[in-house]
Amino acid sequence: MFGRRKRTVQGEGYDERYDESHGGEDAAVEPYVVGELDDHDEALPNIPVPDEPGAWQAPDVLEQRLYELVSRHAAVEWEDEEAEDDARGALTLAYLEALAGELVYVPFRREETSPDPRERTFHVYDTSVGRIVAVYTRGLLPRPHPYLVFESYTLRDLADDLPDDVDGIAVNTQTPCPMLMSADAEERQVWRALHNEHWDEEGRAERLVTLRTGVPPVGPLLHGLALGAHMCFVNGEAWNNPHYHGLGLSIEHERLAKWWGVTDRDEWQHTQRRLLDREITPWYWEFVLDARTALAERYTDGRLQAVDATAWRGYVETALRERAAQVPDQIGPDWEEFVAHVVGLVGKVLRYEGRFRADGLLAADAAVRSVAAWDIGRASMMARWGYGARFATRAEMREAVVEASEAAQSAHTSWQDFSAGYALGRCLHFDDEEFGGWYQEMLAAHRALSTDPDSPWHTVPFHVPRAAVLGG
Repeated sequence: MFGRRKRTVQGEGYDERYDESHGGEDAAVEPYVVGELDDHDEALPNIPVPDEPGAWQAPDVLEQRLYELVSRHAAVEWEDEEAEDDARGALTLAYLEALAGELVYVPFRREETSPDPRERTFHVYDTSVGRIVAVYTRGLLPRPHPYLVFESYTLRDLADDLPDDVDGIAVNTQTPCPMLMSADAEERQVWRALHNEHWDEEGRAERLVTLRTGVPPVGPLLHGLALGAHMCFVNGEAWNNPHYHGLGLSIEHERLAKWWGVTDRDEWQHTQRRLLDREITPWYWEFVLDARTALAERYTDGRLQAVDATAWRGYVETALRERAAQVPDQIGPDWEEFVAHVVGLVGKVLRYEGRFRADGLLAADAAVRSVAAWDIGRASMMARWGYGARFATRAEMREAVVEASEAAQSAHTSWQDFSAGYALGRCLHFDDEEFGGWYQEMLAAHRALSTDPDSPWHTVPFHVPRAAVLGG
């Protein structure tokens, strides 16, 4: 169906074979270019169960919790069948409670999914225990496959959208934390109730997520992934995950189209290149900051914060007018308004820096030297977004992330310096000195990245050798 091999699906009471070849009548008529370049045989998770109980290192907190539940249950010898049945019920409920606060992911043939959940065709396995749909938790998803994709569901959505003739779901089959559970009408009501009790949309965002397994070694690839940690924190995504699925294919397409106008591979390539070349951020933001750097090197021994604001404004205006004098035919009717706007950025930057220092986003004696981070950090994320949307191949994603790593190390001096530049760029783009949600998210991200021991700021040096192995 999705690769070119046969697999055994194993779970609680579930052991059926199914064919995964994607040839034949159901195959896509014309493979798209990413599929031609990036086909592989790792369509679904296949993680061996360790021989020693409790020895498996789960990729994330949810999978660790599920593994502990399953392992603890398996280690007990029950007095009788009734006791075992009671324990089985308690295990199922605890497992479902853990799932109810997170998204789960269902695999679909690419041609059988749709942005409209009502138009998707679930792949249902006819087994000895009934008609079963496979479901996975996010930490266990394999690297993106061009012909098999995942769509995300809450437990309530799954209860509503699964076909009525589906008897059960096999969660995390062929992994160390599997569970087979009924999906009859009564059980679906339980799912809905647990969703209402445990789901917290806001609780899933603004959190630092670090995978424990399946991540690249320290080097350019991991460093480049870490450049997207601010946005990963905002969205509750793992910053070190090289196998991005996001919120599933359809939602990733929707988000790329809404925020970036990216709807296909060509548009992704164009946007990715512009971000890496730092062409999306207005050029005059960096022009204003470079003007202060020039003054600092000339008059204040390189101390940016010591540069006089009036001198800075004057330098910016003079430099702008000198540049304009060289190309008088390019000066438009709004030139004076533009000059006033650019000169006014000096005050805006100073006010943001004052707030940054008060909130701990900048050290007391520090200033923002560059906003390169704003494009570079987004370039790191755009590479993953393109990969998850199947607009980019794995190789293209990795190359873009490594290029972002090199650019960040050239433009910034440390993680703190990168963070301040990223925050200022985001605020200049969205916040307009309101110090609202756009700023508060960056402040929360900066604080988490500064203090969490799993943060890349504590585990990945800001400067890494280019010759390091990519890994991952």
